[in-house]
Amino acid sequence: MAKVEIYTSMLCGYCHRAKRLLVERGATVTEIDVMLHPSRRKEMATRAGGRSTVPQIFIDGVHIGGSEELAALDRAGKLAPLLGGAA
Repeated sequence: MAKVEIYTSMLCGYCHRAKRLLVERGATVTEIDVMLHPSRRKEMATRAGGRSTVPQIFIDGVHIGGSEELAALDRAGKLAPLLGGAA
């Protein structure tokens, strides 16, 4: 199974939506809450090419983007293969 990391904040509806989709697709998610760990926001922005909003999602170290990009991958049938599931 793929390594999935998601930078979030507890008040972010898009973060909750992205986490829910990932869990529904069978992913084990490592969540990094940038409200609880503010020093990790800079790390997130660096990894995400300057993007500073949450969520920012990484699958096996590759930046996927945010909630909208994740949903688009799922609609296109490309999320499951990234997560190590069936196409």
